[in-house]
Amino acid sequence: MITPVLPAVREETRDDSITSWALAARGGDPDAFDLFARALHADVRRYVRFLGADPQSAEDLTQDTFLRALGSLHLFEGRSSARTWLMSIARRAVIDSIRYATSRPRLTDTHDWQSAAERSQPRGLPGFDEGIALADLLDALPDERREAFVLTQLVGLPYAEAADVSHCPVGTVRSRVARARNSLIAALDDAERCTPAGAGAPAVAAA
Repeated sequence: MITPVLPAVREETRDDSITSWALAARGGDPDAFDLFARALHADVRRYVRFLGADPQSAEDLTQDTFLRALGSLHLFEGRSSARTWLMSIARRAVIDSIRYATSRPRLTDTHDWQSAAERSQPRGLPGFDEGIALADLLDALPDERREAFVLTQLVGLPYAEAADVSHCPVGTVRSRVARARNSLIAALDDAERCTPAGAGAPAVAAA
């Protein structure tokens, strides 16, 4: 007996699955929204953190992003990937947070607060020092280059989708990523040559 050869079934990509969950959640499936949120929680937190949010604010902004997404699901039609749609919401949450913060009296020094928060985190974990160094280097980049680099290199968005999130041409995103990468490589090379053990990460040139 000859077994017929069945056509190969294309597996859904990660973004396809995430978008399907978002559309199902829009239709009223609560389990689908939970899957959607779990799949993108780390990406959203990484994105808002490297846009300049301190660790506690990053978690708050992440939760705010998903609350906004839940309230806006009825507007999502799947024309872009759900991940791109969510990153746009996260970007707006960060902008609103910055505007709110600048409209209020400053009660504490942000730099000192961030340093204290970092010192309170557990040390001795694999990758801890490297992660702090990367955060410092990225923080030194101009805002637009940092956002482009994080969206494409850390979050993993295609350049076209990162351009949609950032509201700029694809070519601009590519240029920002290239300049950010060159600055980071130069800073890391300088660190290896010049930075004494225990010293902080060097500043990244805004060339």
